[in-house]
Amino acid sequence: MLYREKADRLQALLEIAKALNEERELDRLLQRIVSEAARVVDADRGTLFLVDLDTASLWSKIAQGLGGEIRIPKGTGIAGLVAETGEVVNLHDAYRDARFNPAVDRSTGYHTQTLLCVPMHNSRGDVVGVLQLLNKRDGVFDHDDEELLLALGGQAASAVENALLHDDITRLFEGFVQASVVAIEARDPTTAGHSERVAKLTLGIADAVEIHGTARWTGLAFSPAHRIELRYAALLHDFGKVGVREDVLVKAHKLYPMQLDLVRMRFALAKKSLEVDHLRQCVALLRAGAVPELVADHDAEFASRIAEIDAVLAIAEAANHPTVLPAGSFEALQRGAVLHFPGPGGEPAPLLTPVEIELLSIPRGTLSLAERREIESHVSHTFRFLKQIPWSRGLRRVPEIAHGHHEKLNGTGYPQGLPAADIGVEARMMAIADIYDALTASDRPYKKAVPHANALRILEDEADRGALDGELVHLFRSARVAERVMGEKFTDARRISGAF
Repeated sequence: MLYREKADRLQALLEIAKALNEERELDRLLQRIVSEAARVVDADRGTLFLVDLDTASLWSKIAQGLGGEIRIPKGTGIAGLVAETGEVVNLHDAYRDARFNPAVDRSTGYHTQTLLCVPMHNSRGDVVGVLQLLNKRDGVFDHDDEELLLALGGQAASAVENALLHDDITRLFEGFVQASVVAIEARDPTTAGHSERVAKLTLGIADAVEIHGTARWTGLAFSPAHRIELRYAALLHDFGKVGVREDVLVKAHKLYPMQLDLVRMRFALAKKSLEVDHLRQCVALLRAGAVPELVADHDAEFASRIAEIDAVLAIAEAANHPTVLPAGSFEALQRGAVLHFPGPGGEPAPLLTPVEIELLSIPRGTLSLAERREIESHVSHTFRFLKQIPWSRGLRRVPEIAHGHHEKLNGTGYPQGLPAADIGVEARMMAIADIYDALTASDRPYKKAVPHANALRILEDEADRGALDGELVHLFRSARVAERVMGEKFTDARRISGAF
């Protein structure tokens, strides 16, 4: 019977060890260790202390029957003694042992009778923690209990080390991702906060899908690991901007500042050249004895030509802003190609070059076709960068998800022009979040923020065109994802304040 009991306890120990090594969340692991330790030695309650090497103390968040964290100096009390010596302490009558401190009993009203405290040794033989069990329910803790608890302590130490290593890796990844976001925003300060907002909105849509579902996405659930993967993909979706020229990223007008300065200097030189020619002609007329009326005609013609140059420059400066041009603006810009001024070598040159006219005639935004393609290349840069990272198994789809956030269900997206069947739900959700934030963000120098209601209408229009997932867009509106994510009292002014 005794042999059978020992075999059962060893089998239970093996099962516990397996379960402990599968747990990676530290608080749950510590709770599991204490519960299983109390169960296998039939104790009333237990406490697990971990050794803090930095402060030479022991701390525990898991103490059955006590609330809050406990922290004691190493060498103090039974647990501190075991941590310092690495020796087992087994008290059959706690109050008869001078090493026992009854102060905790007095503060809690609990009465300790028997106590078993064992060290937790790691693979190197170091004491990394202490397991303390109180009040065996049937008698006193015996030698078998000591051996069983020591074995469990060794397995627990290994599991704790694995969990702490997992926490370190998680913090490392989190630090890397946050540093990458800082790098993105340093490269393009005009979009500061965009990555974090897109991550929050994307996870907000995921919440709505889980809670409410849609005809297509009913029953879809996102595990904690899946959510971390989705958050990282959203935070890093624009990292490829580090591979795009900075002047293109932050281009606020159709002409770069130096280009506009050159245009203004050219117009000023044209006006000065006209003025010199006009004055020379007036002097010649006066010397020839011309009547005042003839001189006045030349003055009027000069003023008219100056006014025409000023008008073309005014149109060019107005067209330089990322706004829709009024009717006739393109024709007025073409006058800049017709009007000439003396070039550096004396040859006539147009006031506006063909390249400048092409840029000023951009119908929407500030980017030329070549610049827009360069901006769009950031998605490919992001994918290539993220593919270089040795992601863990639970994060291996981060590059794929980030790669798809500009794809459209009708095949018009970039960089791959994927059909709807090849675009996952994560990329569909992120596309909605990305467009919504780009529309409503108030920190872009090249555009005004679009009000919330207008942004929702634009998303719905995109869904009607087959570009966005209509079910997810409808859910985004009906579940009030933006309002919930962005603040309790959401207004069109948008008060932007993860889910990790």
